Amino acid sequence: MTASIQAPALRLPRLGALLLLLLVPLLSGCGFNTIPTEEERAKAAWSEVLNQYQRRADLIPNLVETVKGYAAQEKDVLESVVEARAKATQPQIQVTPEQLSDPEAFKAFQDSQAGLTSALSRLLAVVENYPDLKSNQNFLALQAQLEGTENRIAVARRDYIEAVRVYNTTLRTFPSLIWAKLWFTSNEPFQNFTVAEDKMEVPKVDFGTKQGG
Repeated sequence: MTASIQAPALRLPRLGALLLLLLVPLLSGCGFNTIPTEEERAKAAWSEVLNQYQRRADLIPNLVETVKGYAAQEKDVLESVVEARAKATQPQIQVTPEQLSDPEAFKAFQDSQAGLTSALSRLLAVVENYPDLKSNQNFLALQAQLEGTENRIAVARRDYIEAVRVYNTTLRTFPSLIWAKLWFTSNEPFQNFTVAEDKMEVPKVDFGTKQGG
């Protein structure tokens, strides 16, 4: 009698495991995995945005010192770049992937980077007045690195814009909308750059110093 009672009890966990195995592909086919997949993709894209902005920030000290060697009288412009860099690299300004749903944090980060972009633009405009600086080999190397970094920033921003567009759309469209309401209840739309912001003018770093130009 005891054996006959235990046998069904032993079969229950096995039945549950079998049902789970059957449900996994069903859930996947119904969009269950779409939300976490697109969320991670958007976070990875944001990490690349941060990496490229940090790369730009790392170039600025050498750039400022090089310009200072030829244009020390441009004190106000140089100081504005140093101050803008300091603000843009403050730990409290940085937006972690976990903060991408916070509009205030995202705006503060955007504003600080826009301020640095503006300060860099003014500095590079001043360089036009110093031919010797424009032909300095160290400056030319920094110019090439900055130009490449600005291009990488633009690409990283575009990739992030698209990744967030897909993720945010996933949260509000069927069938993933069902899982957002029932399972992924803590997931919120991520903040994003607007298309207009992404097309904003970046610092010009080509001073016509290339050979044959």
